[in-house]
Formats: sequence, C-alpha cells, structure tokens
Amino acid sequence: MKNHLEFEKPIVELQRRLDELRQHAETPSLGLSLEDEIALMEQKLEETRREIFENLTPWQRVRLARHPRRPYTLDYLRTTFTDFEELHGDRAFADDRAIVGGFARLQGEHVMVIGTQKGRDTKENILRNFGSAHPEGYRKALRLMRLANKFGLPIITLIDTAGAYPGVGAEERHIAEAIAVNLREMTLFEVPIVAAVIGEGGSGGALGLGVADRVLILENAYYSVISPEGCAAILWKDRAAAPRAAEALRITARELAELKLVDEIVPEPVGGAHNDLETTSETLRIYLWRHLQEVAALSVEERLKCRYEKFRAMGPFAEARPAAAPAVPTPVT
Repeated sequence: MKNHLEFEKPIVELQRRLDELRQHAETPSLGLSLEDEIALMEQKLEETRREIFENLTPWQRVRLARHPRRPYTLDYLRTTFTDFEELHGDRAFADDRAIVGGFARLQGEHVMVIGTQKGRDTKENILRNFGSAHPEGYRKALRLMRLANKFGLPIITLIDTAGAYPGVGAEERHIAEAIAVNLREMTLFEVPIVAAVIGEGGSGGALGLGVADRVLILENAYYSVISPEGCAAILWKDRAAAPRAAEALRITARELAELKLVDEIVPEPVGGAHNDLETTSETLRIYLWRHLQEVAALSVEERLKCRYEKFRAMGPFAEARPAAAPAVPTPVT
C-alpha cells in the first residue's frame, strides 16, 4: 500500500503477510496447501480494516481527507459525469487552474459542474496552486454559474480546498470581495444548486462554492472555518495541538450532519475513497442525482426561500441572562 498513513500500519502489515502467503501458494514445487491460511488472513485483514476505519479520530479523518491518492474533482468528472467540456477564464484577469468547471452530463442530463482541483505531483501542484484559488478562480466560477442560470442548467460544485490563496497578489485583486460576491449571487440563482465536499472544505475558500440548496459531504471529508493546524496555532500557540483542535472544531461529516451544517453524508468504501474510485464515483452519482431531482421539483420561489432559510438557520446561539444582583437588606434605623 503506497502513501499509507500512520494508523494504517496494521493493515499494511497484514496485507504484506497475505501477499506472501499467496505467493507461496502459487509455487507448486513447495507442495503446500495454504487455502485455509489465506482465507483466515483475508478475514482478519477485513476485520482489522473495518475496525480501524469505523473508529477514526477527527484528526485521522482530516489526514484521510488529505490523502495524496484521494480522488479529486477531475477524477469524478471522468467517472461520475460524462461529456465534460471545460470552460476557461474569468474574462477579466486570468484562468485560475485551481478551479475547473464546464458543461457535463449527469444521468444524461446537462449540468454545470465546478470544483477545486489539487495536483498529484510538484509540477501539477504548482499549476493548480495546491487547490487554493485566487480571486480570478472565484470569478471564473461565478461566470460559469451565471451562464448556467441563464440557460436553466443545474449547478453542481465539488469542494476540495484547504482555503483560498492568502498571498499578496490575491489580496491586491480582492479575494474577500470575490468570495463575498459568490455568496451573494449563489443565494439568488434560480436553478437548483447541489454542493459536495469531497475532501478538504477549508474556510471561505470552500464556502465560495458552497452556498447550495443541498450540501453533501463524503464520509471521510471535513468542512471547517479554519484548519486544525491554524486553530491550534491561535489557541494553543502550537501547531502540534492540531489533533486536539480537530476534535474541538467538530469538523467531521458525522458531527456536521448532527449540527445540520450538511444535508447528507455520502458513504465511502472501507479504507477511504482512494481505495475504490469506481464505487465512490457511482455512490456520489446516485446521491447527487437524487438531491438534484428533489430540489428541481420545487418551484423557483420555494427553492430560493428554502435556500435562504437553510443558511439563516445555521449557527444558532442563546445568550445567558446575567444573574440578578442579590437584594441588599434595608438597614434598620
């Protein structure tokens, strides 16, 4: 198993032993029958894998969401969707390759798909800016969404970014304004919008594509206002406290569903999406299509009202009333 994580070591070791048994079984000259041993090892491997991945900590799920072999937007565009035609540029400054988008088909129906894209190696990561978009990336996404709204095409966004690019150039070209405009405009588009967090959902960089009628999240993805490392550096002055921060932030799919910040969790194969792209892609297709159909069945007025109320209901809080001051006894004269 390449690029395995720390908590996957027991699985890697069992897989190595299983491969050795299979290799010996394929050597006729040894005259050994290892079928029973292989069957037991396969069972133990499956049980160990299931036990580990059903009991991951929040920090381990963050690590899994960042796995270098995890499927990215372009992987799903090749598998979940068909007939993808990429569109480029924001028609104002440049073509940000950290965001890809264009026309595609889902279940044979035309849609507009937009997503953040990371790289697989150093060269592609430089090209994609590690999946962190500049202002022109969000303006490109907005241009495509306006195009979809004009022609009545549903919008699907795939989110996988640590956050928008925080560099000087991005600030000079008004990254905060670009994201803010996307938030405003996405609340007003009349066509159905479905968003899916497929890996990292980091801060405003994720939210810039995340204002939707339905927000889905893959089982091992996360969605957070700040990265665990950033939170740890602020609160505990130590990035090594990231596991503690990940737990406190409540950023895993299960916790987000409990808080009603996402609408549904898309299950992944045991071991994560990177172990079975075909199954993950098919599952994502089914979930996207179902939610898209449900949203499309609403009238425009009802759709916009539900979208607005969905986000207005997020983050409720109650203020504690100050305790009443104790009564001061009246002095006796």
